[in-house]
Amino acid sequence: MDRLALILVIIGALNWLLVGIFQWDLVAALFGGDSSWLSRIVYTLVGLAGLYCISLLFREKAVQT
Repeated sequence: MDRLALILVIIGALNWLLVGIFQWDLVAALFGGDSSWLSRIVYTLVGLAGLYCISLLFREKAVQT
């Protein structure tokens, strides 16, 4: 679950990088505009993954022996 959430957060970060530098939204381009239901699903999944990744900040590191 951690890896999936991290992958979605990275996808979201790369999309925001493209928006910031080129003013181009890859998710909207791939899924038919920023208000299409597919785009909204992707945006929602990325947002939920970001919320989930907050828990990674507060976890104890596993001790390796």
